[in-house]
Amino acid sequence: MEEKNTTPLRQRMIEDMNIRGLCEKTQKAHIRNVKHFASFLGRPPDTATPEDLRSYQLKMTQEGVTASTFNVRIISLRFFFGVTCSRDEMKRFMQFHRNPRKLPIVLSVGEVADLMAAVPGPGLKYRAALGISYGAGLRASEVCNLKVKDIDSDRMLIHADDGKGGRDRKAMLSPSLLDLLPDYWRESRPEGWLFPGKPKINPLSPRQLNRAFTSAKHMAGIKKAATLHSLRHSFATHLLEANTDVRVIQVLLRACQADDDGTIHPCGDEDDPRHGQPFRADEAASGRDPAMRTGVAPGVGVPAKAGDR
Repeated sequence: MEEKNTTPLRQRMIEDMNIRGLCEKTQKAHIRNVKHFASFLGRPPDTATPEDLRSYQLKMTQEGVTASTFNVRIISLRFFFGVTCSRDEMKRFMQFHRNPRKLPIVLSVGEVADLMAAVPGPGLKYRAALGISYGAGLRASEVCNLKVKDIDSDRMLIHADDGKGGRDRKAMLSPSLLDLLPDYWRESRPEGWLFPGKPKINPLSPRQLNRAFTSAKHMAGIKKAATLHSLRHSFATHLLEANTDVRVIQVLLRACQADDDGTIHPCGDEDDPRHGQPFRADEAASGRDPAMRTGVAPGVGVPAKAGDR
């Protein structure tokens, strides 16, 4: 990350973030949040006292700042004082807000099928993109940044780039997606980006994909307040309903490593006695791996219910 006309203090913070390998998005958020604190102070932020921190947190609380925004700002200040200023004692005066956990909105298997059938055209591009979002549990940014070369049909894997935290990962390629994607490729012949935008040198944007999801949801008559990210929650829920091993679901939603022969080495819970136990991607996707006998409904990569297999 580079900034013009930066102060020595800000430059030092940027260097500290670079040393620790923080992605550009995180760096910008930290800089923005420290600027917000400095604006509140009316003087350089490294001169703040514990009482200043208390007043800042009280002001955010009185203004009704959401728990997530409150906590993100505190995280930035903890980095600033703990790392850049070497003032660890200031962390004692920072408090996090508890963010009430809400159950995510999940679509049923039937609703997902109806939604996919209602995806707008022209062509199969948006249906294929939303199918990957659901059938592989990918985030919108991961779907939009896919390239043609990222689809590995031999090993039944998808190389997902630019995931949360800027880390690459491998995702499963279900047999149903393997049927849908060739149809899309024969129709559109994409080069470079799997889902090109306009102009084609740019990828499809998450905003465009969100619009396609919203349009399909409306056309399918789905009344739930579901978002594009609900497909990812639905992916995990339907696998769980299909009696898939929780360890496998965790692996599919998180980063994992794949060898050249398609063997997956999961990054699961170290307390789990099966932590790090490898399994084959092609066997898992086809149901031959006992840890992942999921089955899929035709066309959209929907995990089938246990009674349907």
